[in-house]
Amino acid sequence: MSTVHDEMGAMNTTVKFLHSSDLQIGMTRWFLSDEAQARFDDDRIRAIEKIGEVARDNDCEFIVLAGDVFEHNSLEQRTTGRALEALRSLKLPVYLLPGNHDPLTADSLFYRAKDIEGVTILSDNSVHQISPGVEIVGAPLLQKTASSDLVADALADLEPTENIRIAVGHGQAEARTTDHRADLIDLKAVESKLADGTIDYLALGDTHSAQPVGNSGKVWFSGAPETTDFHDLDPDRVGGEVNSGKVLIVNATKAHVEVKEVEVGKWTFHAFSRDISSMADVEEFLQTLRDYPDKSRTVIKYGLRGTITLEQNRILEEGIAELEDVFASLKPRERTTDLVLEPGEHDLEYLEMMGYAADVLRVLSDSVVSGNAPEEDRDALNLLFRLSREV
Repeated sequence: MSTVHDEMGAMNTTVKFLHSSDLQIGMTRWFLSDEAQARFDDDRIRAIEKIGEVARDNDCEFIVLAGDVFEHNSLEQRTTGRALEALRSLKLPVYLLPGNHDPLTADSLFYRAKDIEGVTILSDNSVHQISPGVEIVGAPLLQKTASSDLVADALADLEPTENIRIAVGHGQAEARTTDHRADLIDLKAVESKLADGTIDYLALGDTHSAQPVGNSGKVWFSGAPETTDFHDLDPDRVGGEVNSGKVLIVNATKAHVEVKEVEVGKWTFHAFSRDISSMADVEEFLQTLRDYPDKSRTVIKYGLRGTITLEQNRILEEGIAELEDVFASLKPRERTTDLVLEPGEHDLEYLEMMGYAADVLRVLSDSVVSGNAPEEDRDALNLLFRLSREV
């Protein structure tokens, strides 16, 4: 915290801190192998150490983790112990807020974390003085689901102050459906508290992509410091986790807040589709996969649509097979996959058929190649291809 005086002699306090949330240590992903899951687990814990490095490099005075530090309250002892050691290594004051994944219930892991020097659990709505002129107040979850707007509850009895006051909450601030939710954070009420000086910044957790909400520029979701879910790259459905793997450096005064995103995550989760109708399309798709830099920490789900020859399909499948074990996960997305095989000019020489089966194959192939084949001939030919290859 730094203090300067303006021309009139008034005291202006500035504070810089790191805001993060949703580490969800102990999270498992069903599509990861045991080997990849172990790496995923390790990187989520090491994200705590990275947070400390970034905080120190940016001269932050403290760290705020706005909920869901842990995936749940019943982790393996090894995971819990390593996470607590990582918190102990930060060497900066840390303020932890219980979230919906790790609420402050009787079995909460926060009871073990509170004994670490420098760690403060925001266990109720009390106002904590961080340093002269700087305060923090939390809106913790005491059970997995809140029955009211916990941020509003925490701020209800607070008056405007000359101190810089940081509020910390966990939950959604904008409705995703038309259903009314009692725990939805009232942004209008928050911004009135920002305007009158009751608080100066609201640090939020729950959404895993870093983003501001509202109009003030003083309410932010930090996003998860390590990616947890897919960023959908298809133009017609862009969404998902579009800006995770970040932490926020917040520089605040009573009048102004500046927020800077800093990238810390190692993992990439991408979902995309491709139209495949030629060898060039096959090679472009495979090259896209080959170009990912850290495949051991990259998760891909892909959808393929179009019509290709048997030979093109062979090259496609062999290319994917070579890469499957290199990626943390590389899997087709069934709902966006519709790949049809049609015989090319030279495909029949790859199929060793004799007798009646060869005659049927020739008739169906001629029909499809003519371009006037009924749908049942196309389906029958594709089925015959698949059966012949399995044999």
